[in-house]
Amino acid sequence: DDVESRGLGDVYKRQMENRSCIQQSLDKIEAELASEISVNELAKKAGYSLFYYYHIFQKEVKMPVMQYIIRRRLLHGIYEMSQGEKKIDIALKYGFLTYAGFYKAFVREFSCTPAEYIASGRAKKPHPIKLAERKHCMMTHKKVSEIVKHWGLEKELVSDIFYEGNGERCENAFFIGDDFVLKFTSDFDEMQNHINLAKALENVGLLTAVSVKTNSGEEYVFDSGIYFYLTRRIKGKAVTAQSFYTDATTTNEESKVRFIGEILGQLSILLKDVQMQAKEINLSNDISEWILPKGKELFPEHALFLQKKLNELKGLFNRGDDELPRQIIHRDPNPSNILMTDKQWSILDFDLAERNIRIYDPCYAATAILSESFEASNDQKLQKWCKIYKNILYGYDSVAKLTKTEWKAAPYVVLANQLVCTIWFSQKEQYQELYEINKKMTWWIIEHFDQLRFEED
Repeated sequence: DDVESRGLGDVYKRQMENRSCIQQSLDKIEAELASEISVNELAKKAGYSLFYYYHIFQKEVKMPVMQYIIRRRLLHGIYEMSQGEKKIDIALKYGFLTYAGFYKAFVREFSCTPAEYIASGRAKKPHPIKLAERKHCMMTHKKVSEIVKHWGLEKELVSDIFYEGNGERCENAFFIGDDFVLKFTSDFDEMQNHINLAKALENVGLLTAVSVKTNSGEEYVFDSGIYFYLTRRIKGKAVTAQSFYTDATTTNEESKVRFIGEILGQLSILLKDVQMQAKEINLSNDISEWILPKGKELFPEHALFLQKKLNELKGLFNRGDDELPRQIIHRDPNPSNILMTDKQWSILDFDLAERNIRIYDPCYAATAILSESFEASNDQKLQKWCKIYKNILYGYDSVAKLTKTEWKAAPYVVLANQLVCTIWFSQKEQYQELYEINKKMTWWIIEHFDQLRFEED
């Protein structure tokens, strides 16, 4: 056993050393994108033979080194074009002899033209890749086409998925043709939990993305350290945050928002009957252990306020589960995860499902809408958001009756959830723009906390 343990330890040590070397390569590539980059030099600096360097890079990054370099140049180039830089200047800057060369490479890599990519709002400032922070791995269309052979779908078009709310590209899934979605993760438990939850939700009557077995009858494919699983694509129109502000009449706006609350209430009733293993979250303990300490660190000028309000929320937990009911919750009900069709609705992406207080979901949905529509200087819009938040809770209550303690807890849960999001973004270098937005949101929620209370409490 000791020998085996030492052997596994040596393997892990080598893996960490390889990852560290490749991370140094990624940092060097990022700094020198506008210069000529030699793979021979990268390999020599890493201390590997060229052949072994190609192997390790492919294993860690999930794409060949030259394709990675081209992809990063294209991403930086398209962002700079979206900011008004001349096309030919960008093409030459990043090593293309003509704009036509840049154009062809871009279409080949992203399956759309540069103009279409910019028009869709996807041209975001690229952030440096940090391997240690990436739960999911980069994946090429070519690799995905090889994987879907296990389902006999190799002739179907592979296309990227973009979140409608913010234009960000989904990093752990692709559309396969018009009818399927291929998802992938390095975490076996995450994959298995998602597959089992989808089946459980289907059993209680919810339209959801259940997995499709391979031609050999397997639930998933394991390849190069990654688990791949296929689901059917649920079609419909995703809800957008801005749509809650643009209806012609106040009555229509309130009706639409309350309907979102009603959907979440119906989902809550369905999830209550789901039998499955799920991560147990104790929000009261989390407040003491990290939410409050880190929140006070990020917002020192509001430290006393945060301590008072979060301790008041902890006090509400002492009233018991009957007053703050716990169950399986979605945990990530962003507007873009809610699909509407003529006859039914569905909610996507249960990857973060957990056992927590049920009121977390409608409160999270409200802050998700605020996050996608936040304008710090637009007081009229922010006041309208307060009505959106309350109407979501009113809609939820009309289906899944809230307790008096839940009504009282709602603004506190909004504050706690917003702190959780802000803390998470603060720790991720690639999300610094979202961190700044969420930091301003937290400031606004703190300063307008009393407006989030309900008469019922």
